[in-house]
Amino acid sequence: MLLVIDIGNARIKTAVFEQYNLLELIITDKKQIQKVVEDFSSKYKVETVFISSVGDFDPGMLKFQEKIKIINLSSKNKFPFTNCYSTPHSLGVDRMVLAAGAVLQFPNKNRLVIDAGTCITYDYIDEKDNYLGGAISPGFKLRYESLHNYTAKLPLLNFEEPKNSIGNSTQSAIHSGVVNGVIKEVEGFISDFKKQNKNFTIILTGGDAVFLAKRLKSTIFANPNFLLESLAYLYQYTNTND
Repeated sequence: MLLVIDIGNARIKTAVFEQYNLLELIITDKKQIQKVVEDFSSKYKVETVFISSVGDFDPGMLKFQEKIKIINLSSKNKFPFTNCYSTPHSLGVDRMVLAAGAVLQFPNKNRLVIDAGTCITYDYIDEKDNYLGGAISPGFKLRYESLHNYTAKLPLLNFEEPKNSIGNSTQSAIHSGVVNGVIKEVEGFISDFKKQNKNFTIILTGGDAVFLAKRLKSTIFANPNFLLESLAYLYQYTNTND
């Protein structure tokens, strides 16, 4: 069995796979990660732990009763695409995993991967498996926090879907600006991608993927667990191509 761990900015996703089949998923944090991996390793016959982390993470903090192989992914690992980023070593490993998943699950297509989480990232991989780059912008939470932190009087609000595009109060105006701003931004990137590419697939993932998928006009492949699945695909690819 394979245990994959996705360590993001706000939370940690852990999942057990049997080849490409997701058996169980738990969302946790750094305080609880040890208990989660212990529970998984006792419940399943875990042989390998595959880790993707956006920040500094010491895999040595994970203690296992049995001898288990731990792989902490970095840009030095083998990936199924050509990295055309001008600063390849600065490309986040989470974005590399998403690109790998797009290549392995949607071969011979132009792909746009949109990961809607703390940040919203856009990654382009062409039909010849060249990673071309993308874009990064603030997600919903960061936009709310920025309006509060960098102004004198605007309140800090929690996410709320606006009832109208025109807010008739400060709070409703903030909700409209943040939520509709994200939706229109994503639609704009998708529209540009469609104009420039044929034979394409658009993949939407991340914590806000379900919310966005219901409100976007475009036909997309929405999967909140695409990064976890991509880790499983990348692990199988690594084993096959060692």
